[in-house]
Amino acid sequence: MTSIDRQQAFSGTKDAAGALRIDEARLEAYLTKEVEGFAGPLTAKQFKGGQSNPTYLVETPARNYVLRRKPPGKLLPSAHAVDREFRVISALHSQDFPVAEPLAYCADESVAGTPFYVMSFADGRVFWEPQMPGSNKAERAAVYDAMNATIARLHAFDPAAIGVADFGRGENYVARQVDRWSKQYRASETDTIDAMERLIEWLPAHIPPGEQTALIHGDFRIDNLIFHPTEPRVLAVLDWELSTLGDPLADFTYHLMAWHMPPTESAAGTATLAGHDLVALGIPPMADYVAAYVARTGLDPRPHLPAYLAYNFFRIAAILQGIIGRVRDGTATSDFAPAKADMIRPLADKAWEFARAAG
Repeated sequence: MTSIDRQQAFSGTKDAAGALRIDEARLEAYLTKEVEGFAGPLTAKQFKGGQSNPTYLVETPARNYVLRRKPPGKLLPSAHAVDREFRVISALHSQDFPVAEPLAYCADESVAGTPFYVMSFADGRVFWEPQMPGSNKAERAAVYDAMNATIARLHAFDPAAIGVADFGRGENYVARQVDRWSKQYRASETDTIDAMERLIEWLPAHIPPGEQTALIHGDFRIDNLIFHPTEPRVLAVLDWELSTLGDPLADFTYHLMAWHMPPTESAAGTATLAGHDLVALGIPPMADYVAAYVARTGLDPRPHLPAYLAYNFFRIAAILQGIIGRVRDGTATSDFAPAKADMIRPLADKAWEFARAAG
């Protein structure tokens, strides 16, 4: 299997094709009217990275912007809610949390074909590989500490105090997620995967207590963060599509999957720390990373960690199955989407491995 340079493959932009193209003249007219200080001409190119909501770099002579839109075509129920993304980054931006500045939301489908929002462009670095090749030991340690501090700060917000008390039901979050992703998986199912069948039966009976409720990101991981060009500092957390009120421990343990992700060298692969010498790299072992979060928040996932990881690996397998469903339906937005099918079975097997460890 040919190795892939994820940093090269997922960085930068490409020309949008087919239904993902945007009428630049219509967009320019809208932004000139709605965004203070906007002045064309503009060009819009699609970012290579990401699988869900198509995202574009909008360039003008004076300033660059980012546009994020709902995909065209047949979609899974309740998915791709760009209006919710705009609302949550607006609330967090007002608290000086690291998100891009929200500038305009447009529900009028005649402008770009689907609803979209526009935000500022955060000019920095995205680490597509969690082992951060090309970096150094001190910087890796500092980047991981910054990532840990960022999610701890997110989970410390009082949703009511920042205006998002009604952003989700909160209670029974993991149970509702298991139900939701089981249904989404069934809606996108293309093959029978034994481990997914077992997990759909096992998970509802093994839900962690989930006693806390917080504003959660839903897809927090290193490649959804933009770091300062030269400093180990988070400039913006991206991709808030799955954000809601829910269990912060479920949210935190989601990005712990990086320490256990099944390795692969294909474009299908989700990046992994498995098999790397973390001490030599300067990246904390998972136990130390978890302890840092516990120290910052007082929240402790460790008593139920295998169950949380089983849930999260199941969830990511179901999400990837949704991408395959969009390939089937002709609405996938990434060139690498078809290869994601290769990862679903290994992710399901890893989830079942943690389920067995949980008992």
